[in-house]
Amino acid sequence: MQQPPSPQALAGVRVLDLSRVLAGPWCTQTLADLGADVIKIERPGSGDDTRAWGPPYLQDGEGHDTSEAAYYLGANRNKRSLAVDLSRPEGQALVRRLAGQVDVLVENFKVGDLARYGLDAQSLRAEHPGLVICSITGFGQTGPYAERAGYDYAIQGMGGLMSVTGERDDLPGGGPQKVGVAVADLFTGMYATVAILAALRHRDATGQGQIVDMALFDTQLAMLANLGSNYLCSGKAPGRMGNAHQNIVPYQVFEASDGHLIVAVGNDRQFAKLCDIAGRPDWAADPRFATNAERVRHRTVLVPLLEDAIRQRSRAHWLAALEAAKVPCGPINSIAEALADPQAQARGAVVGMEHPLSPALRVVASPMKLSATPVQYRQAPPLLGQHSDEVLRQAGCTAEQIAAWREAGVIA
Repeated sequence: MQQPPSPQALAGVRVLDLSRVLAGPWCTQTLADLGADVIKIERPGSGDDTRAWGPPYLQDGEGHDTSEAAYYLGANRNKRSLAVDLSRPEGQALVRRLAGQVDVLVENFKVGDLARYGLDAQSLRAEHPGLVICSITGFGQTGPYAERAGYDYAIQGMGGLMSVTGERDDLPGGGPQKVGVAVADLFTGMYATVAILAALRHRDATGQGQIVDMALFDTQLAMLANLGSNYLCSGKAPGRMGNAHQNIVPYQVFEASDGHLIVAVGNDRQFAKLCDIAGRPDWAADPRFATNAERVRHRTVLVPLLEDAIRQRSRAHWLAALEAAKVPCGPINSIAEALADPQAQARGAVVGMEHPLSPALRVVASPMKLSATPVQYRQAPPLLGQHSDEVLRQAGCTAEQIAAWREAGVIA
């Protein structure tokens, strides 16, 4: 007999998702993975912008492109889609009705835009004091930049990340670089998830909801982490270090005889083991290199010595020897290699889901491993308006009302 599915931590929590692109959908997908019922509100006809952000697109059973972009599929599983025209009074009334039936509303409209529809946080909270509303914008609800649109790329630049990402200016290829994925969006989505869960905890204790004001710019500043702290303690802004670490040496990419590898020495014991493997135990005893602080100060002396030594042998030799000695190291994999790695396979990093347009949809799994309330992959990223009738019937709307709204173009 098939066992019933395990309970989920957020079962019973309902979320109205008025967000699109990445930061908001990443937040709501995380909530959905944990068991929340997420209703994704989309514009009839086009839906979330990322549905068209391809190629690549999902392919059907015959290998032909469908209408669903891979970008969209990466951030919208476990949700239901309701296509509603918010420019119409009937559509606005529908969303206000739904807002009274959920626990959380997430939106990433520009500051002030939802007020035109009577869907701004203050209006909704006045009517539904237990509602948790999370607004995600580029710069937040206050400050001189509040009305600006915010995009991950620009935020990475404005928030200091690109000043510490990329090769040094004095080396070939030097200059600012963005990170390869939209980290400001993704971090904001994760911080928003944490804040929403905290607000729900408060709501459960007091009955009162609240407004969560999340900004990509604020998040980017926070995620500078140790580099922001470096500046505040020293008064000196860190610069770009390429693949090296600001505070630890050796902690960077090295070139072996047949390829590159990462060596990430985290303490003096590990450094001594590295020196033994390199056949140079004298380096660990050298006062210039004996402690991390001295290695950082004498980086320009030590690193060339290590480069010469590592270049003499193959990548496989170094990886095997370093792993055996428990010195942190690793290869530099492509995404294909990373997802095919035995560890990724063992951890279930890729999950298959049944999609209406393809039986072979695969998605990158959630990294959250909960022993009692595991993540479940209940539903593939929805087609535009796939659940409009279902959601509206559950909201108490009649078949006649739904048919009339569809005929008038209010829903799809």
